[in-house]
Amino acid sequence: MSIFSDNIRFLRGKREKTQQELANTLKLTRSRYVSYEDGRSEPPIEILIKISKFFNLSIDLLVSVDIRKYPLEDILKLPDNRIVLPVIVDQLGNNSIEIVPQKASMGYLSGYSDPEYIESLQRISLPFLTNGKYRAFPAQGDSMPPFKDGSYIIGKYVENIDDLKPNKSYVFVTLNDGISYKRFISGNKKSITVAANNSFYQPYDIPLGEVVEIWQYASGIFPEDFDSTNFENYNLKDMFSELRNTITELENKVFIIKNQTM
Repeated sequence: MSIFSDNIRFLRGKREKTQQELANTLKLTRSRYVSYEDGRSEPPIEILIKISKFFNLSIDLLVSVDIRKYPLEDILKLPDNRIVLPVIVDQLGNNSIEIVPQKASMGYLSGYSDPEYIESLQRISLPFLTNGKYRAFPAQGDSMPPFKDGSYIIGKYVENIDDLKPNKSYVFVTLNDGISYKRFISGNKKSITVAANNSFYQPYDIPLGEVVEIWQYASGIFPEDFDSTNFENYNLKDMFSELRNTITELENKVFIIKNQTM
């Protein structure tokens, strides 16, 4: 057995994954993955990278530190436990803002640390956004007005989770939920609590182990037909429409039941 094999066995248990489930995620056969856990063989660099991304732990920690001896939540916050953030600059050396497209937003989870993927994204430059690394993410749904489908949130990269400020808005990139834009409420050693601006949605917790990247809100890009006054009542109208549909369905069911019993 090696430190690496002990670590991945331990981490898999923390995630409550079977060997087959993790092998499927890594696109490996179960026997090949088991050989890594048993220490009978060592994975090539491309598999090491996949395992590092999945557990959100640097390769250095995976192969050289017995993480069973330390609180996992503390390890995830170590400065050295960072996958290098690819940065693209233009011909003048200016930091470009990559735009993650709407249709490919889920693909960002597998490409966020891949320089080739980041380089393939469309880019813009905004002179008023300096002193940091910025990226634009697609907005989805109605949980964070005035952003909705078709608009983009530009975020500034947050290096340390301790830098999060209560009631500030962030783009959270997580293993389970992908890209989400929410307001930070509070945090502890195991998770952070976030909430939507739309009170229709309840606050929820994100385990620290699921957090891949965090970007603080810096600016927004809205579609040409954007109208903030129309959006204020967007969710309220939808709620009443859904209620009317539900009431109609219930009335129809009651009518059918009455006819069947007559």
